Amino acid sequence: MTKIYKLNNQIKNYEWGSSHLIPQFLGMESYKKIPYAEMWMGTHSGAPSQIESCLNEQNPNEKKYLNELSGELPFLFKLIAVEKQLSIQAHPNKEQAVEGYRQEEEAGLALNAPRRNYKDANHKPEILCAISPFTLMAGFREHDQIKSSFESFVLMFPQLKEIIAPLIKAVNTGLLAAFFRILFNLSNLEREYINNLILEKEDSETRGIISSEQWKLVKEFASQYPGDPAILSPLYLNLITLKPGEAIYVPPGILHSYSKGFGVELMAASDNVLRSGLTPKFIDIPQLMSIVNYDPYRPEIITPDSSSWFCYQTPCREFVLALMRGSGGENVFPAKGPVICIVTEGELAAGGAKIKKGESFFIPAGGEPVVLKGNYSLFAAITAVSN
Repeated sequence: MTKIYKLNNQIKNYEWGSSHLIPQFLGMESYKKIPYAEMWMGTHSGAPSQIESCLNEQNPNEKKYLNELSGELPFLFKLIAVEKQLSIQAHPNKEQAVEGYRQEEEAGLALNAPRRNYKDANHKPEILCAISPFTLMAGFREHDQIKSSFESFVLMFPQLKEIIAPLIKAVNTGLLAAFFRILFNLSNLEREYINNLILEKEDSETRGIISSEQWKLVKEFASQYPGDPAILSPLYLNLITLKPGEAIYVPPGILHSYSKGFGVELMAASDNVLRSGLTPKFIDIPQLMSIVNYDPYRPEIITPDSSSWFCYQTPCREFVLALMRGSGGENVFPAKGPVICIVTEGELAAGGAKIKKGESFFIPAGGEPVVLKGNYSLFAAITAVSN
């Protein structure tokens, strides 16, 4: 019988996180009123998981790091809870990550240096799946949509016509890289002027000009990040809301930002992030511009069917995210290890152990099929080659 192992995972307390979503999901009876942003599951050195046996062994409380059993996993699996806007960011492809990491190593930048862009030499494609409704921005909108949004913005603020005109011209010629460069080369005076006009505008004056969703975010960003050119991002990035169970895949080079929600995130084992705004953290626009994909891109929303096993298919070679549901009977786990699972609803029994909502476990490679029994839902992170 294949042994499965419960995981003890580390939580990241970033300022954009939620004070309650992760603690309540994990069933923590008491917790501090601090932002719980992510729970990492995997072998990444930034927060490696520990394991404990789910079977009756001589030392059931003995713990060790997951990589001692699994080796280095090619993916990083996360719970993510967003209460405040995340930075707008993009991740490098493999070639860019190798070169960026090499340059920063040769420059002698410490891995924890605030100005460090590349923490490792890996790319970071990722898939996000909603547990609760999840709002986000991802990918450049189509050229005509961006043009229309900025023309509408000028209708609201005619005094900005000269400042906005070069942006519209760049979009007209299909040069989103030029558009992006012009946007981030606005002077401090121009940025302050735009910001003040936005904050002074009454919501009632914007109705029927741009969407209420766009205006709400623009004004919110102007209040939180005054003078940041990225406050205009709802005009040029796609706005998306995922229903529970729905997912999107974000390939390298795609600008994206999460606004609010709770979900799971699965990615290649990397922590490389380059930011363009809406953050107090380090922003390196020239480096970001060197990795961004400037083609219009709206991520496809992947919706699961009602089957007991559903795979969210992506082109990524490191991982597959799957959703599994049990309705009281026994189900053989369909994928081979190595696998990390997290139970999101109900409770299941496997190998003589019970695993409830909020708990995660590891299925190693090479064993006999694992049988799960109970009423439950879980997400599974598996390597693509083992699916």
